[in-house]
Amino acid sequence: MSVDYALQRLGISATVTDDTEEIRSADRVIFPGVGEASTTMSYLKARNLDKLLISLKQPVLGICLGLQLMCRHSEEGNTTCIGIFDEDVKKFQPQVLRNSRTKVPHMGWNKIYNLESKLFESDMYDNYAYFVHSYYASAGKDTIAFCDHGITFSAALHRNNFYATQFHPEKSGKAGSQVLKNFIEL
Repeated sequence: MSVDYALQRLGISATVTDDTEEIRSADRVIFPGVGEASTTMSYLKARNLDKLLISLKQPVLGICLGLQLMCRHSEEGNTTCIGIFDEDVKKFQPQVLRNSRTKVPHMGWNKIYNLESKLFESDMYDNYAYFVHSYYASAGKDTIAFCDHGITFSAALHRNNFYATQFHPEKSGKAGSQVLKNFIEL
């Protein structure tokens, strides 16, 4: 619901649905995620939403777990995901983090950088975004923004009409509102 409220603050009316025809006919699709990977993938598969999502031609924005499920595989529940992004989702491992004070889950404000997408405006460089996650997508060819939390990971991904943020734009203040606004204007 917080994504819906963030859109309302931008003057945008959204429909929250899992109806395939409504999703297929939408101008834009936002795929937020809260929860656990295997349970959510089971829900999507039971409704054929996994196949629907990958077939969409309009702009699609995955948020948090939405980003992770748009990847190839998640360590969370050893889950085969949708596969839009050719990345694996891994759990932060405290023993490999560079700073022993780095906590898991990664929760709170963190800097996003190397913003390379229409989702980000030039004045958004070195902005902070709000994160809540224990799993991350590795940095790869579809990475359009980076973040560091003991290791460097994908803060955002983009391939064709698919965009995704590991951070929560709806909770990321002015910078997050700008990301949502930019997505709507694609």
